Amino acid sequence: MDLFFNPFDNLVCVLLGISFTVWFTMLLVFIIVPAIFGVSFGIRRLYMKTLLKIFEWATLRIERGAKEKNHPLYKPYSNAIIAKEPTSLEEEIKEIRRSGSNKDLGSTPEFEMSDIFYFARRGVESIMDDEVTKRFSAEELESWNLLTRSNNNFQYISLRLTVLWGLGVLIRYGFLLPLRVTLAFTGVGLLVFLTSLVGLLPNGRMKGFLSEKVHLMCYRICVRALTAIITYHDRYNKPKNGGICVANHTSPIDVIILASDGCYAMVGQIHGGLMGVIQRSMVKACPHVWFERSEVKDRHLVAKRLSDHVQDKSKLPILIFPEGTCINNTSVMMFKKGSFEIGATVYPVAIKYDPRFGDAFWNSSKFGMVNYLLRMMSSWAIVCSVWYLPPMSREEGEDAVQFANRVKAAIARQGGLVDLLWDGGLKRAKVKDTFKEEQQKLYSKMLVAPGPAVGAAGLEGSP
Repeated sequence: MDLFFNPFDNLVCVLLGISFTVWFTMLLVFIIVPAIFGVSFGIRRLYMKTLLKIFEWATLRIERGAKEKNHPLYKPYSNAIIAKEPTSLEEEIKEIRRSGSNKDLGSTPEFEMSDIFYFARRGVESIMDDEVTKRFSAEELESWNLLTRSNNNFQYISLRLTVLWGLGVLIRYGFLLPLRVTLAFTGVGLLVFLTSLVGLLPNGRMKGFLSEKVHLMCYRICVRALTAIITYHDRYNKPKNGGICVANHTSPIDVIILASDGCYAMVGQIHGGLMGVIQRSMVKACPHVWFERSEVKDRHLVAKRLSDHVQDKSKLPILIFPEGTCINNTSVMMFKKGSFEIGATVYPVAIKYDPRFGDAFWNSSKFGMVNYLLRMMSSWAIVCSVWYLPPMSREEGEDAVQFANRVKAAIARQGGLVDLLWDGGLKRAKVKDTFKEEQQKLYSKMLVAPGPAVGAAGLEGSP
């Protein structure tokens, strides 16, 4: 019996050995070595173009099949459901009064029962077409990318389309996912090991040079673990030492996307577990800014640590996401003013993901980190564009909030995103009373204002 099974066992061992040898050789030649030297063979670009053609065919096939079977297709709203025009509270109430009576705001200001309709309509519009909470859920695609999680039109259409979807599942989970997990462990393992080694060197130019190369190499390997296809624009505006890089925030992988093109000093809270091991090894090779849990809420301490860092021109630029939470990459929400009070030069960066290949948005209230990373690694690819904007400084007479809004507007304009004044903290918190009080102040000011009515521009700028 042993004689019968031994040749078979030996053959299996030989085949497994050859398979692992070929696997790691391809990994080394086509991924790790190019990551070390920062070069690309163009395989990912070709892969992206091939996927686009397949997605176009699948979408057309769905539309044709639905038409043949008289199935209505769900079309997501790319814009708002309700068309709104940017008018002030005073102008809208004046229009309501004109249509209902002969009274106008030009006469003696007083309360009119018809004014209630303005606030009632605004409330209904907010319920029907809430421009805030829809920023915290994944964007619905108009085309199908062979992922059931990305389109409501997924259903049986034809045998060919079903076979293509099944083949896609096999490729994503049978080939891409194991490859990406291997790359992720390789990148993180090398980051911990090599930064710990570099940390043993004395401070100097050699240590800084090696630290930069190690970080870039490891982050580029991690980028390839997501099959990330990134297009960088205007690299001459890249952040410089002594500055602060601020960007819109969609996902935890924003850090990897930016750090694979340049080194940054990270800012964050000290964690335990694997994340803590990575943080401790990174800070040995490069001065990052980590805070204890008890220090995070101390705004003055945080500001002082950041200010001390940016004043040292030998240290890397700080990378900060002022929104404080992940938004679904359709808009930019309110920037926290803390990083704009320091007085350092700000380098804005706009990041725009292409959801056709994989949705990078992290809905932290729905998915845990491990679940989210598995969804990323089982997607087709992560495709995005990064724009480095010209550096911006605080102008004379400009406070931190105005400066933050100016930077936010520039990022939204470049990335083709909606510029919203709402706080991203509304993902987990209720609307602050100050927002309600602001509308009450506008209305009461309109009623008690003596003489001519207050201009629309004045109302919009009121506190």
